[in-house]
Amino acid sequence: MLSEDLPWLPKKEKLREIYTSYVPHLNVLIVRIEEFLRSIVKITSAPTYKTRVKSFNSYYLKLLKFPPKKDTSDLPVLTDILGVRIICPFLQDINEVETILLKNFTIIEVERKGSERTFREFGYESVHFLLEIPEEFKVGLVLPKNLIFEIQLRTILQDAWAEVEHELVYKSEFSPFDQPLKRKLASINASLSLADIIFQEIRDYQNKLNTELEKRRFEFYSMADEYTAQVLPETNIVQHDNVEHGEEVKLAETIDDLILAAIEAHNQNLFDKAEKIYTKIIEQNPNDIVLSVVFKHRGMAYFAQANYEEAYADFLQSCKYNPANFRSLYYVGIALTLLNRDDEAIEYFTKSLETNKFQAHVYFRRALSYFKLALYPEAAKDLDSASDLGLAEEDAKKLRIAIAKKIDMV
Repeated sequence: MLSEDLPWLPKKEKLREIYTSYVPHLNVLIVRIEEFLRSIVKITSAPTYKTRVKSFNSYYLKLLKFPPKKDTSDLPVLTDILGVRIICPFLQDINEVETILLKNFTIIEVERKGSERTFREFGYESVHFLLEIPEEFKVGLVLPKNLIFEIQLRTILQDAWAEVEHELVYKSEFSPFDQPLKRKLASINASLSLADIIFQEIRDYQNKLNTELEKRRFEFYSMADEYTAQVLPETNIVQHDNVEHGEEVKLAETIDDLILAAIEAHNQNLFDKAEKIYTKIIEQNPNDIVLSVVFKHRGMAYFAQANYEEAYADFLQSCKYNPANFRSLYYVGIALTLLNRDDEAIEYFTKSLETNKFQAHVYFRRALSYFKLALYPEAAKDLDSASDLGLAEEDAKKLRIAIAKKIDMV
């Protein structure tokens, strides 16, 4: 029937021969496409790539189902002979990758599969692109005329659903058309879609929290740097990016929201408000890890107001609830240096380094305490360790010169 309807189409074996001759070139092309995609898709969560050149049997079966209009080329071209699937952890990643594709390729068509379905219908969601192949990708290759390629964008959960659905529905001799089975499939699909949304909401919360933490950490280290500058005049200690304060926040009742509200208040220098929220969280008696984090944050709020004794006490509490919290151990050391208790500060800097030895800034702070205690060889050794771990030389230069002068005087 096919030969009667499409007399211009070569017979199956002839098509197989032609298709097979192109396969080595198609394999090279798909590798070039994937390498280019990996070079341009730079997002926070690294995606996974799946590529394939359609087998002849799959190509021929689809050709029978969807025969193209008359074509003058030796091989009728289907849109998905070359396929790339980009699988991302989060929904937001899909939007970011789509923007990158639009900037770097000529898009022929975009199809958002599943977007027309309601939650009561089963089927996966996915964004499909048909794209032109850039001319530079074709250099040295023999390819069918009018060849294009397809990219599918999915989340991990969308891809998992699609794979299972393909096995259950499309590859099976019997597809579940009765209502109970359709409802079960619809329920699974809805659950996965909801999970994708929840995962994205968690990621959005984490991103916002991390932004606020960076602001607060900047303020904390800036105060420590001011003290260091007093010990070593005109020293430019580790610089941090400037930040802007956010808008007024409202109190919430979940611990996650309370932590974020407290940090936002802290970053706006609303220290009384921040301390009250941190205290409210502590009074709820959460688990030890949460307590460690909250005591550390409240300690930083005290520190920002130069209440070093209170900060020291809270940092100690943070270490009590999580002895492996190397940052809290380091913060105890910083608070002690500002209380002029450098011998004790060295003890806590050492504990922090025993937990995580790859901290250039901790070696630097311990070197400074050694310097104040006239332990110049120990200070020089720590300064070398800090430099080996990547401490900028301009940050170490002033202390290095001061140590050398003291050693020469001895």
